[in-house]
Order: sequence, then structure tokens, then C-alpha cells
Amino acid sequence: MYIQSVLISKSCISYLKKRNLVDKWKKAKDFLLKNDFKSVDLKKRNPYKTEKYYFRLDKKYRAFCFFEEGGILKVFEINDHQ
Repeated sequence: MYIQSVLISKSCISYLKKRNLVDKWKKAKDFLLKNDFKSVDLKKRNPYKTEKYYFRLDKKYRAFCFFEEGGILKVFEINDHQ
């Protein structure tokens, strides 16, 4: 897996702004672009056939995403993990 770019939906951007998570998002995005998956705890989501993944922004918030061709990671949801 090699990530060239990370795209995020508009609803996720507003979610980040409302909860003051923009700096944490930028830090997680930098880790993903450096292919440092261990730092953000990137994992495949159950059921494994769906090819959906998630990673953590902090202990409380998770971002759900999927991969497209060309090394593009698309984030479609961010929510409270707890």
C-alpha cells in the first residue's frame, strides 16, 4: 500500500472544524502520506471483504476510508469511537 494523496469529504471537514480536530487531522494525514501506518493505527474494518479501513485521529475519534486506484485514500466518515 502506497498513499499518494488523501481526500476528505465536505461533511468530514465540517465535523473536524466543529470539534477542533483540524490539527490532529493534519498530523494524521502527514503520517499517512509518509506511509507510517503504525502511528495512526490503520486497520482493515470488519467484514474484511468490504475493503474499508479506519485509522485514529486520537483516542476518541476515528476516520473511515477506502482506497482508490493510483494510491488515493478517500475519507468518507469521521466519528466518535467511544
